[in-house]
Amino acid sequence: MRTILLTGKNGQVGWELQRTLAPLGKVVALDTDELNLANPGAIRQAVRSIRPDIIVNPAAYTAVDKAEESEAELAQSVNAAAPGVLAEEAKTLGAWMVHYSTDYIFDGTKLGAYLETDAPLPLSVYGESKLAGEVAVRAAGGKHLILRTGWVYGNRRHNFMLTMLRLARERKELRVVDDQVGAPTWCRSLAEITSQILAQLHTPGIKEAASEVTGTYHLTSSGSVSWYGFAAEILHQSGVQPLPDLVAIPSHEYPVPAKRPKNSILSNAKLNRTFGLDAGDWRDNLRLCMQEIQR
Repeated sequence: MRTILLTGKNGQVGWELQRTLAPLGKVVALDTDELNLANPGAIRQAVRSIRPDIIVNPAAYTAVDKAEESEAELAQSVNAAAPGVLAEEAKTLGAWMVHYSTDYIFDGTKLGAYLETDAPLPLSVYGESKLAGEVAVRAAGGKHLILRTGWVYGNRRHNFMLTMLRLARERKELRVVDDQVGAPTWCRSLAEITSQILAQLHTPGIKEAASEVTGTYHLTSSGSVSWYGFAAEILHQSGVQPLPDLVAIPSHEYPVPAKRPKNSILSNAKLNRTFGLDAGDWRDNLRLCMQEIQR
């Protein structure tokens, strides 16, 4: 039976991965209190003790604005240095390394969806730290998958969908940015697609072609929408009554410390060509997530 080391087990994606990875082997799931990703020595000790066949690393520092203001060093430790250490240990063991990255590595000025081959140009400390993590994973030279995603939401922890549902009950008016676009991606879809990829990696054909499959892939829901449009769909599906007034605003009317990319749309074509997988339309996934919340 394969052993899978999973970091960030209580995060949005990590929580879902505990379930979806279970059929693939023995999952050793750790959270920040069990594995301090800011401590390289602790990381190496944990990996060498567990000796996993697969390392899946959804854990990340995601306080985008705090990173810009006061916690740049912590962001670098968790998002850049830690993935590199995990990837080095994976290489030593001959294990697969799965690491998640973000649309924030791009500046958002491209017209159309970003490809894996497009040049990164992060606008924030957070984006820089995630890009550095990608570079470190590749530099380790082992079998790896870097899965870039964005606009992740789910029915636990902190995310845009839950914030909108809460504010809809507290306020009569919601002002939401309408000039940033992306593909809202359900954390469960991310976990399910990840597990389907890993299942394929151990089938004849792909297993022998690790060097060809290794690399970076975009993994988001299909379709795109602005934050304003996403909020409107959330409220429409939620059944919240009475509905607050929803007002579209430009980014400059909602100032934040870290600059966000205007275009966060990622092309999933490479993922589809290589593995034949698709995360589904963002509206359909939101509907499934909302039904679960309502149950």
